[in-house]
Amino acid sequence: MSRSKRKTPICGVTSAVSEAEDKALWHRAHRRSERVALERDGIEYIASNRHAHSSTWRMGKDGKHFFDAAEWPTVMRK
Repeated sequence: MSRSKRKTPICGVTSAVSEAEDKALWHRAHRRSERVALERDGIEYIASNRHAHSSTWRMGKDGKHFFDAAEWPTVMRK
């Protein structure tokens, strides 16, 4: 797909190449705490909020930013 283009002029605000490592660490911590709580509480176990173990602000990407597609045509390429 050498000629594919973005449909929406939006890009991530980041210096990170990928957020995969941050997500893996976040989910690993969440699964670990859920496993420990399940072993501790047994039948009375209540699942915690998945956002209790990390914050999106602590990850490599910091949100998204709209830009002018006419001014930045090279960014519109995929």
